[in-house]
Amino acid sequence: MVRRDPKLSYSLLALGLILVIALGLVFLTNLNPLWVWLVAVNLATLVAYGYDKAQAQSGRFRVPEIVLHGLALAGGFFGGWLGRSLFHHKTRKPIFAIILTLSTVIWLVIIWLLLRS
Repeated sequence: MVRRDPKLSYSLLALGLILVIALGLVFLTNLNPLWVWLVAVNLATLVAYGYDKAQAQSGRFRVPEIVLHGLALAGGFFGGWLGRSLFHHKTRKPIFAIILTLSTVIWLVIIWLLLRS
């Protein structure tokens, strides 16, 4: 029996969701590619937090924490903060606040640098 790596599986699912959202935004809006990416990755991050909370409550397979961290660092910081707040999820783990804060600062600097040029 072949055992799948949950980190890879959930990462690929998240990437697929990001691509579907991004393609929809490209065809439906006139947004700058940076904003398309940020909207897509933040929606995917929010979905991942909600899904993980539902999985936690039902005792099923969870989204690996490294995937949630990766989504935040890829630009999904707002979705991460919103997911923590809406779903009351990962609020007792200090590493999530640290990663989300770091991601927020990094992405605000990136956005600021891109907008001022």
